[in-house]
Amino acid sequence: MDHARVAKDVLTYVGGADNINAAAHCATRLRLVLNDMDKVDQKALDKDPDLKGTFIAGGMFQIIVGPGDVDLVFSEMIHTGGVKEVSKDEAKEQAAKSGNPLSRFIKAIADIFVPLLPALVAGGLMMAIHNVLTADFFTSPAFVASDNPTGAYGLVDRFSWLADYDDVINLVSSAAFAFLPVLVGFSAVKRFGGNVYLGAAMGAAMVSTQLTSAYEIETARQAGTIEVWHLFGLTVDKIGYQAMVIPVLCVSWLLAYIEKWLHKRLSGTADFLLTPLITLLVTGFLTFVVVGPLARELSDGITNGLSWLYTTAGPLGGFLFGLVYSPIVVTGLHQSFPAVELPLIAQMSSGGPGSFIFPIASMANIAQGAVTLAVFFLTKDSKMKGLAGAGGVSAIVGITEPAIFGVNLRLRWPFFIGMGVASVGGAVVALLDIHNQALGAAGFVGFVSIVPDDILKYLILEVIVFIAAFAAAFAYGTTRGKASLAGDDIDADEAALEAEAMAEHAETVELPAEAAEDFTVTAPIQGRAVPLSEVEDPTFASGMLGPGMAIAPAEGPVVSPVDGEVLVAFPTGHAYGLRAASGVELLIHVGMDTVQLDGKHFSPKVKAGDKVLRGMPLVDVDWAAVGAAGYQTVTPIVVSNAQGYEGIEKRAAGTIHRGDALFDVMRKTEESGDDEEGAQADTAEAKA
Repeated sequence: MDHARVAKDVLTYVGGADNINAAAHCATRLRLVLNDMDKVDQKALDKDPDLKGTFIAGGMFQIIVGPGDVDLVFSEMIHTGGVKEVSKDEAKEQAAKSGNPLSRFIKAIADIFVPLLPALVAGGLMMAIHNVLTADFFTSPAFVASDNPTGAYGLVDRFSWLADYDDVINLVSSAAFAFLPVLVGFSAVKRFGGNVYLGAAMGAAMVSTQLTSAYEIETARQAGTIEVWHLFGLTVDKIGYQAMVIPVLCVSWLLAYIEKWLHKRLSGTADFLLTPLITLLVTGFLTFVVVGPLARELSDGITNGLSWLYTTAGPLGGFLFGLVYSPIVVTGLHQSFPAVELPLIAQMSSGGPGSFIFPIASMANIAQGAVTLAVFFLTKDSKMKGLAGAGGVSAIVGITEPAIFGVNLRLRWPFFIGMGVASVGGAVVALLDIHNQALGAAGFVGFVSIVPDDILKYLILEVIVFIAAFAAAFAYGTTRGKASLAGDDIDADEAALEAEAMAEHAETVELPAEAAEDFTVTAPIQGRAVPLSEVEDPTFASGMLGPGMAIAPAEGPVVSPVDGEVLVAFPTGHAYGLRAASGVELLIHVGMDTVQLDGKHFSPKVKAGDKVLRGMPLVDVDWAAVGAAGYQTVTPIVVSNAQGYEGIEKRAAGTIHRGDALFDVMRKTEESGDDEEGAQADTAEAKA
């Protein structure tokens, strides 16, 4: 490779040194943080015979050069091209700072909420079960009472033995939302670089039982039971922040900032003792005296303003409310809407129409759920598909946080499409004068909360909103939004992207000269490295097929662990035989007894005779489907011509990523070779 020529061409095709904000490299790739991606000629780079592919991940443009060459090309770029060199971690930090403020804000929100999604999804689905069990689906004279003049009743009323089960379901389902500040405090402080346990402690303080619950503010105010503090000459209400997002995000940033500031100025025992104390003390007072009250005033202002807008502007007000409802969910301020809804519902006893908030919220939730499900059907990224499937179902039954934070905000365009369709739905809600008579789950099951005469209109409109949002997102996702579905806008699996990029250059593979002396076998799968003895198949476990290791896979493709040639590639995709350039022959058996699947859930990428570089994909596997079909997914990687070597030296244990060293094959020394020759001679003599 002409390293100077490659470096010069790379600089030319990425828009020149002035377009490179920061540059670093890893074992195989150049990692470039660029100022303007529109200046990149990616097709020209992909056609270069000395480059093995390009892709974008983590906000960086990455160019696969190959081991042994990437550092020389990088050196040429630094010394002759005037490129700014940084470490890999610094490049990641620089990439995180790139983009406009909105992009950085959205990424920060995603970083904070994505780890919380399993709890939110589970809670949302359990809430849906609770709503089904308690919804008044039926009417009967037997249930008519002074406090229930309609005789309406639900499953829990009809089957009293369900009550305790429903109570436990409701208790567990509401935990993640009622104690959301604890979860967000932990995750947000981690994102902002502080001590996560201080963040969790501050979040717990914000939902302490010593405070009036945020869910009971209106009732407590009317009863005059809200207690107060007298702090710094101010009267501060002792009110909690259950299910609120903006206050705890602000508090988390503040806490991390104070803690890091103190760490720089204190050291040793003073730092250990005083930094946590001062951090929590200062943050605690600022939380309840400044941050919290300001956030609550903002919340009250928004809810009162929306109520005035709707009642004054009619369909225009419904349009605007539908448009902004999902962004309001992002802030957590929607939790204050019951304070507006309950008085409106109470006015029905004196002839009032009911509340308008719930029907519009339902249209917004359905729209966000529909676009999320469109992403589910469009994306091939396994992580995104899992988030979209669970989040979409949760959204259409009334809990949109998993869909919004996990998918729609991260991809952006689904969120905006959902907002647009919801705004039209909100306008029609106002036009048709749809109201609710009770609180409930703002989704498809929410019809039980609607004024009876409006239920049919409500259901028809929900179906129309769902179809419109799904169709719009599906159409956009197959055109302009297609690129983002590949995972470019989320935390991508860089090893999988590298493998995919290298696969496009498979026909022009040339094995590097140094590969003949490379006896390291790297992990072909992302997962957990385990000894062969843990493989359930006794043939592998006993070492009968050769020494090696196994991997319990987590995700992604199976890639080549060596530079070499494919000797055997079963059409079913379940097993591969490789010969490395060093002469080491390997058998990779993907799962146990998976030949019986007859190729189902396997997508082979190579055939016998193909040359492969380390990291090139051999087969894509739907691991979840293989496991669901009842097969073990643990995959052995063994040396099949072990008789020509001394043995192996294990290099890995526990969690392992594709490309990490798995084991080394030990070459025989001259002495061991002489011993083997002598043994062979003795055997031959004995046979004679």
